[in-house]
Amino acid sequence: MSESFPRLSARTRRFTLGVPRGFTISPDGGRVVFLRTKSGTDPVTCLWELDTRDHVERLVVDPRTLDADEENLPPEERARRERSRESAGGVVGYAADKEVAKAVFALSGELYVTILATGDTQKLDTPGGVIDPRLSPDGRTVAYVSQGTLRVQDLATGADRALAAPESDTVTYGLAEFIAAEEMDRMRGYWWSPDSDALLVERADEAPVRTWYIADPANPSRPAAEQRYPAAGTPNAVTELFVIGLDGSRVAVPYEQEYLTTAAWDSHALSIVTMSRDQKSLRLFTVDPATGASTLVREDTDPAWVDVVGGVPAHLDDGSLVWVAAHEGGNRLFVGDRAVTPPTLQVRDVLDVDHDSVLFRASGDPTEIQLWTWDGHSLLPVSTRSGVFSGRMSGGVGVLSEQTLDAEGVSTTVVLRDGMALPIPSVAERPGLDLRVSLGRSGRRELATAVVLPSWHEPGSRKLPVLMDPYGGPHAQRVLARHGGYLESQWFAEQGFAVIVADGRGTPGRGPAWEREMLDDLATPALEDQVDALRGVAEQYPDDLDLSRVGIRGWSFGGFLAALAVLRRPDVFHAAVAGAPVTDWRLYDTCYTERYLGHPDEQPEVYDRSSLFGDAAKLERPLLLIHGLADDNVVAAHTLRLSSALLAAGRPHTVLPLSGVTHMTPQEVVAENLMLLQVDFLKKSLGG
Repeated sequence: MSESFPRLSARTRRFTLGVPRGFTISPDGGRVVFLRTKSGTDPVTCLWELDTRDHVERLVVDPRTLDADEENLPPEERARRERSRESAGGVVGYAADKEVAKAVFALSGELYVTILATGDTQKLDTPGGVIDPRLSPDGRTVAYVSQGTLRVQDLATGADRALAAPESDTVTYGLAEFIAAEEMDRMRGYWWSPDSDALLVERADEAPVRTWYIADPANPSRPAAEQRYPAAGTPNAVTELFVIGLDGSRVAVPYEQEYLTTAAWDSHALSIVTMSRDQKSLRLFTVDPATGASTLVREDTDPAWVDVVGGVPAHLDDGSLVWVAAHEGGNRLFVGDRAVTPPTLQVRDVLDVDHDSVLFRASGDPTEIQLWTWDGHSLLPVSTRSGVFSGRMSGGVGVLSEQTLDAEGVSTTVVLRDGMALPIPSVAERPGLDLRVSLGRSGRRELATAVVLPSWHEPGSRKLPVLMDPYGGPHAQRVLARHGGYLESQWFAEQGFAVIVADGRGTPGRGPAWEREMLDDLATPALEDQVDALRGVAEQYPDDLDLSRVGIRGWSFGGFLAALAVLRRPDVFHAAVAGAPVTDWRLYDTCYTERYLGHPDEQPEVYDRSSLFGDAAKLERPLLLIHGLADDNVVAAHTLRLSSALLAAGRPHTVLPLSGVTHMTPQEVVAENLMLLQVDFLKKSLGG
């Protein structure tokens, strides 16, 4: 008997296991190091290497041979994986030296170093659990964090010492604080100098951050877990920077703005990027490592907010700055002071700088993310098919990852200097679904929309109940030209629904003005656009959609939007499944929430307008609230407080608490049954 899609999706971590990722190309282009599990159902990630000269792929590290216990992770590593949405195990991250001769990684809190040419792997002695090990560029020293202390170990002698130790139990050295990891995609807290003799180190003190308590009601004998959570309008962690030499010297690098968004240290400059608390100013500085004195290189401002873009700052060989900023209506790539991309091409991020060439991702059509290069003179498209692409580039060799609507999974190819293409196979499981999705535009605003119909449905044969399946929040997209983005939607369609996925205002790919439509109101534009998309699709499929039976489901922001839909527009939406919903934005974190809504003390009416609590008495449709009680991102208080408000208003609803489950819902049985329970609820609520 074949395995059901919900179970297979859960076992394969939504079909991500077996997909090659985490690529590093050696400077000469001769080798590509990457991560991949051995099969599509194997959760243990291994380290591999492809030799581009003899085209041979080789297993370098198999964690199972190292007798490491994946369950024995330091709590900081569990938190890091939750922030990065890492659901696999094994070698989930590694760092190489400049020549890509050695690599280090943490496994079950232990520190390992491997010689990539031979696969010889050694466990190094450390005084405690290891987080985020990184080799010096010369490969002689490994730095890592243990119990909040930044330590270094000499690989030749084994000498291990603390470089910076916390002064209290609220201080860490070398780790990204919660906000940086969760909202700025900065997962690191230290950077090696190119000469391998010093590090730029973040010191974070969480003492000002309010303490929350994440309890496990299913196990009353266990004490609640303490967590420092910077809710909107409350203090953030205090961050500082120091240049710390291997000789023990320490130089402070002062900066004024609230947030450290990123840093980079290459042969041209030590650079830091900071952002104001209101996120309307982003500053790039170069720093003198000897004195800590900084020089302002550029400041970007915006009356709404500035964007933090991945991969910058960087430099070409001649020292020219590589940067991305909103300018003249577009998110544009800058080289030096010159914008080298047109406003119609929305730059997403920079992936690599190889000598004088820049590899970056950008969108002309918002449903596609294409690869481009700037070679110092002109823009060149790397990807030419419709789809979603990513890649790496070094030594004239490129790695191209491709996802399209026409093909299952992710296709990865190494492109050599002579144009020869070498595949890196994916061993991911096949979903076994006949995808039937149409991408288009709908509604007054020509919203990017995907319509997913059952594979067995004959057009015009009968009207199907409708399921809206959005994320719907700013800075995130669902409607992209990639097969894997619609697997769950297709499975719901197979259960008898016409599924609509729509990206409204705030989503990337259509330019800065479109993204900033969410300013001061996270509720109204998001909901209006879902209604607009529904009506637009109904005009295109008049004989296939039953608008008297419309459900909506979502998770996180999508959960907020689903609950919002039945509360404010019961004339349109007849049932909702709200998973881990943000119900009151005062309970969500500073950086995300204040970007769109400002400070709650200064604009309380803005927060009230985007809250669900004031609408509790309006509920007249079936609403299922789902929440993991161990969620430390959108805490369970969101759902419990909304449930209390609904109860006080006498409004029936259903709450499904998930004991021991975080925001990711990684457990197989939980992930599988959540899909089945949602279908059952929607069918009963909508009829049929």
